[in-house]
Amino acid sequence: MPEKKRARVAAPRRARRGRTTIHRILAVDIGTSETKLALMEGRDTRQHWRLSSGRTTSDEARLRVESLLASSQVASDTLAGSVVCSVAPAFTLAWVDALARVCGGPPVEVGVSTVKSMPIRYHDRTAVGPDRLANAIAARDLYGTPAIVVDLGTATTFDCVSPQGAFMGGAIAPGVMTSAVELYRRAARIARVELRRPSHALGRTTEEALQAGVVWGAAGQVDALVRRLALEMKGTPHVIATGGLAHVIAAECETINRVDETLTLKGMALIWEENR
Repeated sequence: MPEKKRARVAAPRRARRGRTTIHRILAVDIGTSETKLALMEGRDTRQHWRLSSGRTTSDEARLRVESLLASSQVASDTLAGSVVCSVAPAFTLAWVDALARVCGGPPVEVGVSTVKSMPIRYHDRTAVGPDRLANAIAARDLYGTPAIVVDLGTATTFDCVSPQGAFMGGAIAPGVMTSAVELYRRAARIARVELRRPSHALGRTTEEALQAGVVWGAAGQVDALVRRLALEMKGTPHVIATGGLAHVIAAECETINRVDETLTLKGMALIWEENR
């Protein structure tokens, strides 16, 4: 039989230098399950916080932001602006209004109109999630091209950047925790377990079997899709993992060569720079 063609993935490389002027901004990444807030200085994440996503008023959102800034001893008048990335439209307006009041002007909203430096090779450009665009910008500017970003959140997304720095598209799969929670809901005799590295694949208890199936099953899915995507891309991609479960799943993968849990926030800061 002919030898199966293998996809190659790249080792990390030094990030490219950006602008010398450093601005301090607030970044708010609104997901369906979790909202992340960060104090960014240039493309560096100085502090970040995770909140449960949900409906809130603009006053409540403003008070939450002001409380976090006060706890960090940061005055709002030292902020140069803010940026919002949202995949939950029902929650967006309150945060946009709150940030406008805290920072003295409307935030930059990540989307096809504000991602100016990256061509988007998608049939319907408006259908691309803004978090995927932020991931792609950060991968391009910080790690080089071509690149694949594996975002392990509510969904597991694979965002591909061409050698020329264009967003190519990718793949979307159910998230690790999303799949696990649905399994717990549908199987009455299966209890929730902590998602951590299994000690072995052949589980002798239901807990061991679940840990092996969920964690190593997710890692296998990531590796399989990264290899297929890499075969369709020209060049050897850098593969960067991000998202809430990156620290658990990426360690079990063969194809991921970098973990950056605040990659989306860094991409948002870069998009803010483009639009200031």
